[in-house]
Amino acid sequence: MRRFGYSLVVALGIALLVLWAYWPALHGGFVWDDDAHVTRPELRSVAGLVRIWSEPGATQQYYPVLHSAFWVEHRLWGDAALGYHLVNVALHLLACALLYRLLRRLSVPGAAFAAALFALHPVCVETVAWVSEQKNTLSTVFYLLAALAYLRFDAGRRVGWYLAGFALFALALLSKSVTATLPAAILVALWWRRGRLTLRSDVLPLVPWFALGAGVGLVTAWVERTYVGARGEAFAMGALERLLVAGRATWFYVGKLAWPSDLVFLYPRWSLDTGSVWQYLFPLTLCAALLALFLLRGQSRGALAAALLYVGTLFPALGFVDVYPFVFSFVADHFQYLAAALGVAAAAAGASLLVAKLPSRAARLAPVAALLLVALLAFLSRRQCANYADVEVLYRSVLERNPASWLAHDNLGVVLAQRGRPDEALVHYREAIRLNPAYPEAYNNLGNVLAKARRFGEAEEAYAGALRARASFAAAEYNWGYALNQEGRYAQAEQHFLSALRLKADLAEVHFGLANARANLGRVPEAVPEYRQAIAMKPEFADAHANLGLALAESGSLQEGLAELEEALRLQPGNAEAHAYYGFALSESGRFDQALAEYEAALARGPASADLHYQMGVVLHKLGRDGEASTHFAEARRLESAVPGPRR
Repeated sequence: MRRFGYSLVVALGIALLVLWAYWPALHGGFVWDDDAHVTRPELRSVAGLVRIWSEPGATQQYYPVLHSAFWVEHRLWGDAALGYHLVNVALHLLACALLYRLLRRLSVPGAAFAAALFALHPVCVETVAWVSEQKNTLSTVFYLLAALAYLRFDAGRRVGWYLAGFALFALALLSKSVTATLPAAILVALWWRRGRLTLRSDVLPLVPWFALGAGVGLVTAWVERTYVGARGEAFAMGALERLLVAGRATWFYVGKLAWPSDLVFLYPRWSLDTGSVWQYLFPLTLCAALLALFLLRGQSRGALAAALLYVGTLFPALGFVDVYPFVFSFVADHFQYLAAALGVAAAAAGASLLVAKLPSRAARLAPVAALLLVALLAFLSRRQCANYADVEVLYRSVLERNPASWLAHDNLGVVLAQRGRPDEALVHYREAIRLNPAYPEAYNNLGNVLAKARRFGEAEEAYAGALRARASFAAAEYNWGYALNQEGRYAQAEQHFLSALRLKADLAEVHFGLANARANLGRVPEAVPEYRQAIAMKPEFADAHANLGLALAESGSLQEGLAELEEALRLQPGNAEAHAYYGFALSESGRFDQALAEYEAALARGPASADLHYQMGVVLHKLGRDGEASTHFAEARRLESAVPGPRR
C-alpha cells in the first residue's frame, strides 16, 4: 500500500507538471494542416465515417482509426480547439503511464524516471501541442498496449493475449503506420532479456505482425505519393543520398534528445552532396558506434538493445520512405516521438545503474538531481509550448530560428491575409517566392491576395508563375478563373475552369466557378447542371444552392428556384447574396413585399452594390413607392451602371 501511495503521488505530480507545461498550448487554436485532420463537413455524417474507412483520399492520410477518433471528437465539441488539445494531453499522459508499466514488466530500472522524462521532454511538445499529431499520441498508446499484451502472451502462451496484442497492433498501424516497427522491437527486447532468440518460440509468432506492418506501410507509402504529394524532384534521391540523410538525421535526433535547444517547428532542409567528404561522417560514425556496441554485447546487451530500439523505431523517418515533409525538411521533432520514449527509457536505465554504483552519500543526491532535471524539462516544454498559443506566433518563431524557411513565409502570409492584413501577407509571399522560385503555392496565394485587391494584371502574372512551377496545379487554374470572372472576362474564366476540371474533376468549387462563368455569359441552362454537380459533391455548399436558385428563377423555374434559395438560407442565414437572389426570385413571382424584405436583409448583411439598389428600386416602383425607388436608382447609378439581376 505504501508503494501504491508513492506511485500515485508520483503519477499525480507528473500529470500536474504536464498540465502546467502545456497550459499555453491548451489555449491555442489550430495550426497548419489541422483543418485537414479535424473532420471536414462532408465527412461528419455516418456516411462520412464509412468513407473514412472505405475511401483512401477522403482524409489527408489513410489512418481510419485516427480519423474515426477525430469524427467522434467533432461530435463532442465541434470546431473548438480546446477539446482536441485536452485529448492529446490525456493520450500523452496515458502513453507515459503505459511506458512505465512496460518498463516495469521488462524489469528495466528507472521506469518512473523514464516516464517523467518522456512526459516533460521538450521534443514531445510538437506532437502534444499540435492537434494533427494526435496520430502520434494515439498510435503510441496502442503500440504500448500491444507490446504489453504480447509480453503477457509470451509469458503464458495464451492465445487470447496474442489475439488482443495483434488487434491492438492493427489499431496502432491504422492510427499511424510508423508503429510497424513494433514486432522488431519486441524481438530486440526478448533478446535483451534472454540473450538469444529461437525461431519457433520467438520469431514465428511475430511473422503475421511483420506481414501486417509491411502491408500497411506499403499502403501508407502509396497514399503519400498519390494523395499527399510525396513525389517529384524533391524525392529524387539515390541510395547514397538516402544513407547520408539517415546518418545525419539519427545523430540530429540523438542531439535534440540529449540537449533540447533551438527546437523549431520547421528545421532547414539540408543540401545533400555525395561528393562532400564530411557528410559521410554521419553514417560512418553511426555504423561505427553500432559495431562497437555489438562487439561489447558480451559485457552488456543493454546498450546494444537500446541503440537498436531507438534507431529501429526511427527507421521509417530516416529517409528510406518518402513522406511529404521532406519537401522542406528531412527532420521534425514529431518524427521521433515514439523513439524518444525508448531513448529516454534507455537514458533513465543507464542513470539508475550508475547511481547504484555510487557511494551511498552521493546516491542520496540522485533523487534531487532527477527532480531538478524534470523541473528544468517542464520549464523548457512550457516555453516551447508558448509558440503554439497562436498560429502567427508559431510561424514567426520559425522565422526567428530559420529565416530561410520559404514554407513559414508562405504560411505566415496565409495567416496575415486571413486576418485582414494583405499588405503584410504580400511581403511574405514574395519572400517565399524569392527563397524558392519553384514553390507554386506561394504564387497562387500571392495571386489570391492581388485578385482580392482587384489588381488583376498582377494576379494573372502570379497565377501564371504557379502554373510554370507546376503545370498540373488545379487550384491555380481555378483561382485564375475566379479572378477573371470577377474582372468580367467570362469566356477566359470558363477556359481556366475547364482546365481545372481536366486536372481535378472532383472539386465542387471548380464546377461552381464554371457554372458562374457560363451564367455570366448568358448561358444559364448550361450553368444549371454544373451547379447541381457542385451540390452533389458538397451538399452543404450554400453559395451553390443560392446561385442554382437564381439560375432556375432566371430560367422560369420559380418554385424550384425558391426552394434552392430557401435551402441556401437555411445553411447560411447570413448570406447576403442568397437574400438578394431570394428577393429577385420573389419579385419574379410577384411577391413584392417579401422581395423588398429580402433585399433589405441583403443590404443589412453585405456591402452595398449597384445591382442590389437597382433591384430594390424596381420592387419599390412596383409597390408604388416611387420616391424611395428614385433614391435607390440614383444610388445604383452612383455605384456603377446598373445591370438587371444580381451579379454572381
